[in-house]
Amino acid sequence: MSTVTTAWTPLRLRESLLPNRVWLSPMCQYSADEFGAPTDWHLAHYGARAAGGVGMVMVECTGVAPDMRTTRRDLGLWSERQTEGHRRLASAIRSIGSVPAIQLGAAGRKSSHGVPWDNAGTRHPIGPHDGGWQPLAPSPIPFAGLAVPTEMTTEDGARVLGDIERAARNAHRAGYEAVELHGASGYLFHEFLSPLANHRTDAWGGDLEGRMRFPLEMVEAVRAGWPDEKPVIVRMPATDLLDGGLTADETVRVAARLHEEGVDMVDISSGALSPDALRISEPLYNARYGPGLRTTGIRTAASGLVTEARQLDEAVPELVDAVFVGRALLRDPYWALRALDAEPRDSWPKQYHRAF
Repeated sequence: MSTVTTAWTPLRLRESLLPNRVWLSPMCQYSADEFGAPTDWHLAHYGARAAGGVGMVMVECTGVAPDMRTTRRDLGLWSERQTEGHRRLASAIRSIGSVPAIQLGAAGRKSSHGVPWDNAGTRHPIGPHDGGWQPLAPSPIPFAGLAVPTEMTTEDGARVLGDIERAARNAHRAGYEAVELHGASGYLFHEFLSPLANHRTDAWGGDLEGRMRFPLEMVEAVRAGWPDEKPVIVRMPATDLLDGGLTADETVRVAARLHEEGVDMVDISSGALSPDALRISEPLYNARYGPGLRTTGIRTAASGLVTEARQLDEAVPELVDAVFVGRALLRDPYWALRALDAEPRDSWPKQYHRAF
């Protein structure tokens, strides 16, 4: 049996104590009910991962408003019915043994498309006549073959900020203990930051200071609806991986401002602003940006191609403070317990002890 390494030690973020630093990455299930609320699938899916030893279960990207979802099957957090469904889900995650957290999303130009397993999937636009909606974005520049978005007005921006604050308040009411704002993968936050997606000439565009203005307002909106004692995380791109796009030096400046605005941790991602972005297949690629971002004083986490137990120890604490595990946990909900490689009766749920 292996000795306990840093990846398996607790981490405190504000008043939340995470029992370890191996966390479930938010991954959309596209299985919400017709009202955008969690279903039995979510209870089974997230409950299994909570039983599987991760310190935090980050529930998938949840839309702050109907037109800020990627698909009609996304979860939402703008209604009382949705909040009640999330309360049941957060309670289940906590009772089974993990810390419940949720990622809030505003999809921007990557909005109103098909689910991955239908038609052309996420590259297939769903128009208003088929139950979709018109996307909003910083500039009228489409993502791949999706609809040309409407350029956001100041009134649109004020509405979105109100949506974010409401969703954060509902997440707290539902019992989540941490919230993550999705600021990467070409979503609205990322679109404003990148000069490739933001061609505005007003206060929300231009140089990096202008381009980060609305993203910082998004963070302020989260904090306005979220208690001071609970942590805020932002998933942010380390780089666009595109010529002329957001650079690693710029994102260090963004992280410093996020830290000033009360963000406790950045969850490092990269690319995905455009289909033309490089796709890196090297394990821990995102985590290698951690030391640079740490110079701002903010805590760091990263996801991306973590499939082997040894990679956890390579990442924590040298590169990042925690690791989000994605596809490996889709394949095996007990991946974390296997990676821990401890005495089963000391680590696995007692209901399973007779299996060993």
